[in-house]
Amino acid sequence: MPNDVQGVAICPRCGAAIDADADYCEVCHNYIREDVCSFCGSKVSVNAAFCPECGNPKVGIVCPVCRTMNEFAFCKQCGTPLTNEAKALVHELKQTSLYNELVDKAKELTDLDKVIPYTSAKDRERETAMENLRVRVLTLLAKDMGEEEPQIESRESKRMSSLELERRKAEISSKLAALFESISTKTETSPVRARNYAMACKPSGVRVAWKCNYKKALHSSPCACAKPQLGGKWIILGRNFTEQTTD
Repeated sequence: MPNDVQGVAICPRCGAAIDADADYCEVCHNYIREDVCSFCGSKVSVNAAFCPECGNPKVGIVCPVCRTMNEFAFCKQCGTPLTNEAKALVHELKQTSLYNELVDKAKELTDLDKVIPYTSAKDRERETAMENLRVRVLTLLAKDMGEEEPQIESRESKRMSSLELERRKAEISSKLAALFESISTKTETSPVRARNYAMACKPSGVRVAWKCNYKKALHSSPCACAKPQLGGKWIILGRNFTEQTTD
């Protein structure tokens, strides 16, 4: 446990000055509470190798997906739930309509990022001509196979003008921001539970950062915040976003 002097503590790893009730050092990026399990938040003996409550090793868990060593219940690199408690929390959230709406909107935004906008009227005409050609060729092939009146479905193009694309992105981003606000991490007594909840809410496939209430700083995730128990929320990092995360 760090040395506490008038509300200020010293990180046992790097010697940096930190808040006395912080469990993570944002200078050397290490979890510093030897008496609290970083995975479930239970009390644990300083000399114990494993948490008696959740059974996870104090040295950390290697993510099976990206091979990153982690001291928290979710992978700080790819977001994979690593403990049974983390997996159960994700499963519980997946049963809520709010979480599923968030996932759907995140997928919509990801799909829009893959859309190549029309650059001119000729570009649109060229794509229409190619689709008509596809339908005609498939119709002729079907007739050659003995089908008298083949019905070939036209494929709806997902392309649109640059203006329409940006409008739709802005609309979905606005809805996502409102959803993030609804599931934002409120004030918690346990920093470990606060981290786990926030990480369970993180959508995949969208570039986001976690804005903490502690310093109003942007983190790649709440795993890098010294006091996530003060709350925070995920925010979308747009293509033109220039502010950098602190970690």
